[in-house]
Amino acid sequence: MPDTSRKISVQCEINGRPMTLEAHPMSRLLDVLREQAGLTGTKEGCGEGECGACSIEMDGALVNSCLIPVLQADGAKIRTIEGVADAGELSAVQQAFITHGGAQCGICTPGMVMAAVDLLERNPSPTEDEIRNGLAGNLCRCTGYMKIFESVVRACRHQVDV
Repeated sequence: MPDTSRKISVQCEINGRPMTLEAHPMSRLLDVLREQAGLTGTKEGCGEGECGACSIEMDGALVNSCLIPVLQADGAKIRTIEGVADAGELSAVQQAFITHGGAQCGICTPGMVMAAVDLLERNPSPTEDEIRNGLAGNLCRCTGYMKIFESVVRACRHQVDV
């Protein structure tokens, strides 16, 4: 069992860059990303893995960073919302959220975008039911979800048109 009273070095890749994090082994990855790596786009909503605001990609899987001890990130490839844009160019999903009103207060938006990006990377032409299932782990208290779903549908169309 690891000694949780001392800080450890965690080597990982975040948004394509190698990084060394120094933290207590059981520190939440969410907190270490925000406070140490300066990646504040990932939000805390509930702190219990129920809302999806803290969603990130870790080793190709969408995860709630509030539930991941930083120890588990050792050797991992991590992508946060800051890593979705390509060379400063917004992704189709990010642009669609802006253009079609999928973003409101901003708390759920990073997690929704991460979930949509994850979905579209696995299935570039999802049905409406597949979009609903792909976003199911993310809660929004502002939009009523219709503009979010519309944004994802528009992002799908944009990807096809490109």
